[in-house]
Amino acid sequence: MLAEQKTKLRRALISVFDKTGVAEFAASLADLGIEIVSTGGTRELLQESGVPVIDISELTGFPEMMDGRVKTLHPKVHGALLAKRDDDAHKSAMRIHQIPTIDMVVVNLYPFEETVRSGADYDEIIENIDIGGPAMIRSGAKNHAFITTIVDPNDYENVIKHLSEHGQVPLAERQKLAAKAFAKTANYDGAISNWFAKTLDYKDIPYRVFSGSLIEEMRYGENPHQWAAFYDDGSNAIGITNAKQVQGKKLSYNNINDTDAAIALISEFDPKEFAVVAIIKHANPCGFGLEQNLDSAYKSALKCDPTSAFGGIVALNREIDVSVAEEIVKIFTEVIIAPSISPKALAIIESKKNLRLLLIDEMPDPKAKTLMMKSISGGMLVQDSDNQNVDDCELKVVTKRAPTEQELADLKIAAKVAKHVKSNAIIYVKDGATVGIGAGQMSRIDSTRIAHQKSKDAAKAAGERGALTKGSVVASDAFFPFADGLIAAIEAGATAVIQPGGSIRDDEVIAAANKAKIAMVFTGMRHFRH
Repeated sequence: MLAEQKTKLRRALISVFDKTGVAEFAASLADLGIEIVSTGGTRELLQESGVPVIDISELTGFPEMMDGRVKTLHPKVHGALLAKRDDDAHKSAMRIHQIPTIDMVVVNLYPFEETVRSGADYDEIIENIDIGGPAMIRSGAKNHAFITTIVDPNDYENVIKHLSEHGQVPLAERQKLAAKAFAKTANYDGAISNWFAKTLDYKDIPYRVFSGSLIEEMRYGENPHQWAAFYDDGSNAIGITNAKQVQGKKLSYNNINDTDAAIALISEFDPKEFAVVAIIKHANPCGFGLEQNLDSAYKSALKCDPTSAFGGIVALNREIDVSVAEEIVKIFTEVIIAPSISPKALAIIESKKNLRLLLIDEMPDPKAKTLMMKSISGGMLVQDSDNQNVDDCELKVVTKRAPTEQELADLKIAAKVAKHVKSNAIIYVKDGATVGIGAGQMSRIDSTRIAHQKSKDAAKAAGERGALTKGSVVASDAFFPFADGLIAAIEAGATAVIQPGGSIRDDEVIAAANKAKIAMVFTGMRHFRH
């Protein structure tokens, strides 16, 4: 383990793109007697701020060249950053080659990700790949036994505090700064590599970097004994990372996971056409409603499974008004997320102090191409997001009876909901709302029966007889491997079914549908969700 080095900090090299707080930081360093060396725009800013500063070319003896591509890539910079101060051979090399010491490097990088997000062309994006910055960061961070490396303006204040109180930055702090520095360059290089992979459609690139920037550390993960944190992956994809928390307790790991599932489901539907409400529990929908207004949509969604809705996540695709706010607060809800909320509705939500309210300016694009990752022991699985739905399919009626107009509308809703339910998934829908959901079972017939039973329970809770599934349509996320699952759905009251098809027993399943005189539609697209 490294020993603490009692060396005085004499010189700092500062070269930053993000100039937040840098003039004040440099001024504080100068007040402590530390010489400042800088480059380009950073040097100009420091000079304008009255901070004594030396141009990098005075240290290297070389001017900046090639449009600034070459300014810090010089032995006098990297020799100063990499030299071991307790190594006689290194000290001798510094004397022979007249390499001055640099004790601190303050660098942040060209805005590569911001440039990509701006819609810049290929050449401009390439020009925003920083070379000298990462090289200096890595040199300084490697030599953290002697060098303090800062890549985050949020660290300025703490560094000045250490210097003011102790005359140096302690080794333990330099180690943390080094760890952050290498994470920064890895994240940066990962963004560049992933941009190339996407731009060139080079999906099987041999090495991939998946990284992110810490948003916040969670109290715990799925369970209290698990550490967890929330990261932004830098893709700027619309979702919960863009949401603003208006009120309520700090979000938990499970809150974020479930809310992400809720947003993904409601984003499948155009808010200009319909008001949509989804209620999510353990990342599965337990209720979904599509109506002309949110109040009716919420009541329809809640009716599907009021027991599971307790402590759930409610997602809405339009502004929350008073009527729907009054309904939501009648039961315990963990999180509400919507595009906006009226002032009067906000007053109602505020009466529940612990209820977390999130507002999101726009819904995610369900057609966006992103990558999904799942960790496994010793590795990870990576795939494209499931960014297609029933609207992208060429529907094929395979039974003697075709679905009615209302059945077809409900079948499409059921198919979209099924995409967001854990496999094996069975979804019953009637008049735009789910009336039975079977999720995550090992056999499809079990999901079919569970959904039917839950619909009976929901009917009883609503004071109705029988099952809500009577007269409904049903969707399956994958094909029925046997006719038994379909027969169970027919016994539950389904009059039409939508499924991918593709089983070796399709003919048997179609025959069962024709015998019961129900309509069946094939999509040709399955939606397993594990």
